[in-house]
Amino acid sequence: MRILMVCLGNICRSPLAEGIMRHLVNEQHLDWQIASAGTGSWHVGQAPDSRSIAIAQNFGYDISAQRARHFNKAMFEQFDHILVMDRNNLKDVLALATTPAQRQKVKLFLDDEEVADPYYDNALFEPVCAQVEKRCKELIEEFRGSF
Repeated sequence: MRILMVCLGNICRSPLAEGIMRHLVNEQHLDWQIASAGTGSWHVGQAPDSRSIAIAQNFGYDISAQRARHFNKAMFEQFDHILVMDRNNLKDVLALATTPAQRQKVKLFLDDEEVADPYYDNALFEPVCAQVEKRCKELIEEFRGSF
């Protein structure tokens, strides 16, 4: 199983989702590949936002070694599931899809809801991290059942 988490800059939400999901998957000894990327390229090569690193640490996850990547068309073939944080990310990723099979891989991380972008509001980092952690646990159960 190969899962890609996507947000705008790949420094706040998707690194949290990547780090939390990877940690939980490793705890359960699942042979899954977890990664993240951003639809924008501004932060490529940078570590996650310091606030994301801090809140992840508070929840027991270390995301400090992760580095931002830019989403590209090749990722449709590299991943089984592409989970995006909001509808703008969804639109941007789907715009790069060239086949129905690629489009089927893409969905909102929260099914019908968006994960709020905490970049401009420090108070959002903790609830976003809690929401992402809860959803990662749910996704593991969902994806395990799809084998």
